[in-house]
Amino acid sequence: MSTTAKPATATPADVDHPTALVFHSATLILVFAGAGAPTPLYRLYQEHWHASPLMITSIFGVYAVSLLAALLIGGSISDHVGRRPTIFVALLLQIATMAVFIVADSTMALLAARLVQGLATGVAASSIGAALVDSSRRHGPLINSLSPLIGMAIGAALSGVLVTFAPAPMRLIYIVMLAVNLLLALAIWRIPETIVPRPGALASLKPRVVVPVQARRALALTVPIIIALWTLGGFYMSLIPTLIGKSTGIQSPLLGALVVSALMSAGAVAVYLQRNRTPFSTLTLGSSAIVTGVTILIGGIHMGNVPVLLGASLLIGIGMGSSFLASVGMILPLAEPDQRAELLAAFYIICYLSMCLPAILAGFTANAIGIPATADIFATAVAIMTLGGYAAIAIFRDRPGYAVA
Repeated sequence: MSTTAKPATATPADVDHPTALVFHSATLILVFAGAGAPTPLYRLYQEHWHASPLMITSIFGVYAVSLLAALLIGGSISDHVGRRPTIFVALLLQIATMAVFIVADSTMALLAARLVQGLATGVAASSIGAALVDSSRRHGPLINSLSPLIGMAIGAALSGVLVTFAPAPMRLIYIVMLAVNLLLALAIWRIPETIVPRPGALASLKPRVVVPVQARRALALTVPIIIALWTLGGFYMSLIPTLIGKSTGIQSPLLGALVVSALMSAGAVAVYLQRNRTPFSTLTLGSSAIVTGVTILIGGIHMGNVPVLLGASLLIGIGMGSSFLASVGMILPLAEPDQRAELLAAFYIICYLSMCLPAILAGFTANAIGIPATADIFATAVAIMTLGGYAAIAIFRDRPGYAVA
């Protein structure tokens, strides 16, 4: 078998490359499916290794921190060394992650696996995201928006099914993911390179985060919404499966997986259906859905009612997808083309810190007062931040320097 790779070639920015588009779309979805796969297993880890809620949220939090570090340090490395080598490295990191999950026998091993997985996801998200835009200027941005939600929905649902009905519940999902990542790592060299590598790889590793002056006030207005969204997402991905088991008495991991999958799927549908609406109208729907959804969620938790929990998660997913789409739509157009990467870096710093730090705080709180009471507190905080953020945007959005329409 020949091992000669095709040489990298320049590709016009306005030409679509269907093969590369399909491959990179599938790869990005798989990467985020791997990120969602551990969620239904957290309750099993608690049972088998006596992990506290704080340890579970720390395992989740270390993933978000390492992902953020990868975005900041290596976010633009593929511009210099090429998309294929960078994606290949990300897939190797994913394979290493799955291998650690497979042999893990303690919570410290889980921490190590999630640390590596965060690095893999950060490198993959930036390099594959750029390759998608290279492959299609028309479809690439939309696929970038949908892939994390679709991937985590698939990962949580598949993991829940395998954990519930298949043998080796704490290993099989990772064996499947390792095999598929290995196939993708071999196949990447048959996909055309979408850029011509250029010098400056070492210099690109220096983190640089700058918020353009014209976007600062708009970003400040959206911060409460961003914090609310990602706090809610972190809480769902780390503690919701355990919380649902406690409130309903149903110990099947499949239920927690379905709730998380419903959240992510509804978010993806919301992004797709509202992609052409104005940001403020999208935010109006999103904020309303979040506040209503978390209120119903808390009611469902205290009643132990499964249909109510699923319905609330669908509504919250619509709210999260809509509000995230609106937030990006409000701030990104305010930056010049050569400022957008730095603005997005600042935006994602807020996002991922909002995902991991409150989740770890929830672990501390759950240890002290229990998970149901912690859910009440976090739901109230999310609702207040969402309403406050929306009110501030409604009041200031038309004033000079705050243009976020």
